[in-house]
Amino acid sequence: MPSTTCRALLISPRCIAGGTIMIYPNLREVLGCGYLMPPLGLLTVAALLPRSWDVRLIDHNFQSLTTEDLDQADIVMIGGMLTQQHDALEIIRLAHARGKPVVVGGPDVTSSPHVYGEADFQVLGEAESVMDDFLAAWNSGARSGVFEAEKFQADITRSPVPRYDLIKFEDYFHSAVQFSRGCPFTCEFCDIIELFGRVPRTKTAEQVLGELDALYRLGYRGPVSFVDDNLIGNKKEIRKFLPLLKAWQEERGYPFEFSTQATINLGDDHELLALMSQVNFSFVFFGIESPDPETLISTKKKVNAIRNLTESVANVHGAGMFASAGIIVGFDGEKDGVAEGIIDYIRAASITVVHPGLLVALPNTQFSRRLAQEGRLHANAELSLGEQATWGLNFETKRPRREVFKDYVMVLDALFTPQAYFSRLRAQARAIKRPRFKTRVALQTSIRALPKMMRILWRMTTMDRALRREFWHTVFDCSRNNIGALKYAVVLAALYFDWGPYVRALREQIMREIESIERGEWHPPTRDFGPSAPIAQQQFSSV
Repeated sequence: MPSTTCRALLISPRCIAGGTIMIYPNLREVLGCGYLMPPLGLLTVAALLPRSWDVRLIDHNFQSLTTEDLDQADIVMIGGMLTQQHDALEIIRLAHARGKPVVVGGPDVTSSPHVYGEADFQVLGEAESVMDDFLAAWNSGARSGVFEAEKFQADITRSPVPRYDLIKFEDYFHSAVQFSRGCPFTCEFCDIIELFGRVPRTKTAEQVLGELDALYRLGYRGPVSFVDDNLIGNKKEIRKFLPLLKAWQEERGYPFEFSTQATINLGDDHELLALMSQVNFSFVFFGIESPDPETLISTKKKVNAIRNLTESVANVHGAGMFASAGIIVGFDGEKDGVAEGIIDYIRAASITVVHPGLLVALPNTQFSRRLAQEGRLHANAELSLGEQATWGLNFETKRPRREVFKDYVMVLDALFTPQAYFSRLRAQARAIKRPRFKTRVALQTSIRALPKMMRILWRMTTMDRALRREFWHTVFDCSRNNIGALKYAVVLAALYFDWGPYVRALREQIMREIESIERGEWHPPTRDFGPSAPIAQQQFSSV
């Protein structure tokens, strides 16, 4: 009878540097942390494993993986997103070279299981629903299998407290919790509704407060991200939860400061904005995508199309939260002048941190299915990052591809010079009305963060003259006009350590793509997934 004990090595694959700014390598070096946020999904999986198992976690974003690590394990478990795919496949091969079976789960394998044909086990969908089945099979001696959860049926009220004890908090810039899964909207290009459904499911208030209690008991103080794809997807439940979170924060002297992602209709809801402010939310990311209503309607993002996006962001700023935004170039509904519209909107809304992206047809979305039907989806469209110069436009665009790229470059050039970036930061810092939490714990948390702030100040002081001038102009402007926003302005200024070089490198890549198109040499990248590729994928390959 196989033993019920097991040595499990959980590995969070590395995000590919060329595919996302979100890894912020230069900022991490300045702050002395390994990565921005711990892998909450794997920490939750670890909590679903039997307590008799010996569980270790390696975050490959900053920790090395050795043959000794693999040799000590009975099983290797990995999971992640599309941006981690390249490293995940390499980890599977390394583990197999040492004779170790591999389990892979998470959103990327769920969307593209054929890519992970080398893995011994696949856990598709939400792990809470099928982990017992996997464990029963493993304990019975099975060493391969596919375990697929029924879509959107996981009871997340039974999800355990993540194994925060497996990490060192000093390795990360902030910690993470989750309140809900799913989103009620129908954006054509988004895979969240495909993975988690359009009826947002929430944990109980007691659950989430229990997770925060776990962080608190382990000694963590500081920023915590609610990693929900849309925190306000279920407004009824979040309204009930926030007053309880406020009471929890008050009892402990506000040990945490929160950030999250939400839809822009938050800006219309003054009651909800007030609750989030009282709880101590300071940053919210919005998928703005485009300021053009017709473009938004064409991609089914009607929640943005029916409101004044500038006013919505202004309301968020007025409630004391810094808004950041995602912008996308390449939608089918775009017209000439799209770049100017984006630039004008970002300046008018005073949004400092903007994530401009080229549209991606993610696997198994409404958009990718439509493109496949129209014969516009490139072969092997889910190419992993690092195997193409720029991530995005993995399909035939409605506008000439060269024109889409040129508009993208125009956005980069207009928004990411030091002058442009810091000008927006000064305007945003003036608009923020931060609440004051005068508690002993909040003061201690600020003092604890002081060494990191000093490292940022020193690095900015030693940067090139133009950047140094913009930074200190921003510090003095914020000190004079809104001292309560100063520490946040310094953090946003520090993000430019990475935005500057990232945008320069990205621009060079895009220009090479444009030159390749103009020479008639451009062609979409391809990749052979081998005989395990499903019929649908083989059909895509013939497009």
